[in-house]
Amino acid sequence: MNLKLIARARYWSGPHLRFLCALLFLGSAPLAQATGTTVLLNLEGAIGVATAEYIISGIDEAENRGAELVIIQMDTPGGLVNPMRDIVKAILSANVPVATYVAPNGARADSAGTYILLASHIAAMAPTTHLGAATPVALGGGGAKKDKGDSIDEKESESNDAKDETNSGSAMEKKIMNDSIAYIRGLAKSHNRNADWAEKAVTEAATLIAAEALENNVIDLIAVNQSELLQKINGRELEVNNRTIVLKTESIDIETIEPSWRIKVLSTIASPEIALLLLTIGIYGLLFEGYNPGAILPAVVGVICLLLAAYALQVLPVNYAGLALIIVGIGLIIAEAMIPSFGVLGIGGIAAFIFGSIMMFDSGVPGFSISVVFVIFLAIFAGLFLLWLVSYLVRLRRRGATSGRASILGGIGTAMESFTGNGKIWFEGEIWTVVSKVAIEEGQAVVVRAINGLTLEVEPAHQPHSNEAEFQT
Repeated sequence: MNLKLIARARYWSGPHLRFLCALLFLGSAPLAQATGTTVLLNLEGAIGVATAEYIISGIDEAENRGAELVIIQMDTPGGLVNPMRDIVKAILSANVPVATYVAPNGARADSAGTYILLASHIAAMAPTTHLGAATPVALGGGGAKKDKGDSIDEKESESNDAKDETNSGSAMEKKIMNDSIAYIRGLAKSHNRNADWAEKAVTEAATLIAAEALENNVIDLIAVNQSELLQKINGRELEVNNRTIVLKTESIDIETIEPSWRIKVLSTIASPEIALLLLTIGIYGLLFEGYNPGAILPAVVGVICLLLAAYALQVLPVNYAGLALIIVGIGLIIAEAMIPSFGVLGIGGIAAFIFGSIMMFDSGVPGFSISVVFVIFLAIFAGLFLLWLVSYLVRLRRRGATSGRASILGGIGTAMESFTGNGKIWFEGEIWTVVSKVAIEEGQAVVVRAINGLTLEVEPAHQPHSNEAEFQT
């Protein structure tokens, strides 16, 4: 028995053991190479509330999956400040490195996109892309400044009011400018990038193409595609949330996280054209319900559309003077249907609707302007439809009741026989028992004057009402 055990021990301690270990090593080699995945988030279009929610939730999901890297592929004209700052906060506090990649060729990272690019642990661009123009929008609509070549006499001739100008508007502009400069310089310095150029992007709306950005130390690298990006950053050492991380991105898988249906819906609603359309439908629905109580469906649709429009107006940069003009325009169109003005009120209403729609979304924020052509077509269609709708509802109201007791009084019937007192008439497709104080001939038209139970009081249709006869005599 002992000899058998010794023989088995010698068998497994020799070349057979080494062969088994080699098999185990080869079998486990693919597992050792799987260092994680790269999560891809696509940031396209204007940066708004829904965009920020998508990027932030995507970074959180990447952390939960233990991803090696998050790539934000960006093509944006800019957007709103608060959502941009939320994205930047999420990047700076992330436990996973974030690489923002301006792509594909022809894409851009303007305005708010520049801040996000500079905040990322890795800033990369495709060859034919650009970035910059990060001046706050609130400062872009001011009046023209004096040229540097203006004469001293011209400058000295300015009014004392202009020299002493300390109004809240100019003070607020200085605050916004200084805050933006400090913010973007801090983001650039946090990753050892060119903070001086970043300041110019704010103060002078400076822009750079990809090659110039790399030359001026604004970005880290240029990559033709995502595969080249992963190859170039492989082995790079990064400081991520106070931790040093060495990237292992060679032959790593890329998993794309798409926006959820909720984010897609919110992103669609938060569009100037959709918001204006929802607002118009909502007002129509309530208007129809007001003129035709009990229809229910128009009221339900109207309330839902108005609530969705309220959400959109909350997250969009809106001028409420324009909203007031839209409401005035709809009121003028309604007045045109009720008060004959030979089109003056209707044309004025359509004009107010057009100018109000343009003013309401004329904030200058990149990606949140509205199409003038869309506004004009919507205003004309909406105005004509609303004019027809109100006219139709007014005609329905003037027509009177079509059922019940009120619809019977004043109705015209035909005598089925000659009678004085009680008789029968044909009225609204039915035979009715009637009573008359005067003689009625067969086939004569009679008018209903009163109802007593199921008996109608009638008189000849050509005969004036008793009160009218007394008045005439």
